[in-house]
Amino acid sequence: MANPLFSEKTFDKVSVASDDVMTMQGTLNKIALLLTLTISVAAVTFYAALQGQQWTSLLLPVGAIGGLIIALVLAFKPTLAPTLAPLYAVLEGAFVGSISSLFSGLAFMAAVLTFGVLALLLVVYQTGLIRVTQGFMRGVMVATGAVALLYLLTFALSFFGIMVPYIHEAGWIGIIFSLVVVGIAAMNLLIDFHLIEAGVAQQAPKFMEWYSAFGLLVTIVWLYLEILKLLAKLNRR
Repeated sequence: MANPLFSEKTFDKVSVASDDVMTMQGTLNKIALLLTLTISVAAVTFYAALQGQQWTSLLLPVGAIGGLIIALVLAFKPTLAPTLAPLYAVLEGAFVGSISSLFSGLAFMAAVLTFGVLALLLVVYQTGLIRVTQGFMRGVMVATGAVALLYLLTFALSFFGIMVPYIHEAGWIGIIFSLVVVGIAAMNLLIDFHLIEAGVAQQAPKFMEWYSAFGLLVTIVWLYLEILKLLAKLNRR
């Protein structure tokens, strides 16, 4: 419910047309493939940017805009996920690698922390330390929506030369804000795990393996960017 691209309603919109259904192993394979694509493209882009290759500067807007377009298309047409999810991973890799080159000294630590949080939250989910209930999902949905609206407002005001104070600065308010957003992104991982299990239990169509992997990748990239932003604020203090 928290990730607008990946929710319980996503599975309600699709129906099984054959015996070829979503499995946990199949979904894990797709997740591994998308992560490999994203990391590989990000690494190549990151290295090229550090070597002074000018073309890499174009990859930031191309990756961001292209990824957003694909995400919007998949939100309405999940059946296209087998084709578009790998393309999304490539575009996100270009975007992540390009933006990471601007924080070259922090990118590796941000990646390590991101996958550390991913592993920790997977253990938390598997052991049931945090139960993903309807109330939990509603709370995370509200928090995620609030962050999205705040970021949208900040972006809109910037066109008029108005900067929202504190939250994007390296002071304690900005650091605490980033910690909260990192926490919200991490909680979205728990919901993604829950939805993947729900899709398998409902025997969703096979293409939902790709869509579920795509939904999890969206959250992982968001978590990485928020951790990178937090580290940048801490580095400026």
